[in-house]
Amino acid sequence: MEPKFQVQLKIRKPVAQVFEAVVNPAKLSGYFVKTSSGPLAAGTTVKWSFAEAPGEFDVITREVVPNERIVFEWPADRGALTRVEMSFVPLDAGNTMVKVSESGWKPDEKGFEASYGNAGGWMHMMLCLKGYLEFGINLREGGAL
Repeated sequence: MEPKFQVQLKIRKPVAQVFEAVVNPAKLSGYFVKTSSGPLAAGTTVKWSFAEAPGEFDVITREVVPNERIVFEWPADRGALTRVEMSFVPLDAGNTMVKVSESGWKPDEKGFEASYGNAGGWMHMMLCLKGYLEFGINLREGGAL
């Protein structure tokens, strides 16, 4: 069995607004990352930092299709990269289904453990995105030790 997952959540905002909240570093830092060195654009590498984790993480952007899809790779345990695919599906003019999948861990105990942790992390990210866009609040604020 391969360690991989997909999580999804409906955001009650138009697809363009939801997509912009993920690719725009000023908005992304309002609910998810502590800092982002730039926008997600195909062929670029940006650095993300998180209040809960030391250091910066390289986000190697492979594909960006406006209002539809973002694909990037980033570091996993033991020097490997995992692949994150985000899709944005308009349900109607004011609602968007966001789906996040991640794969690429080694199929061993550490790989499965890391994938479970990231599944929870991406679900948390989408809940924070929902709070940010629908209610104007940053659910991560004050959450770091």
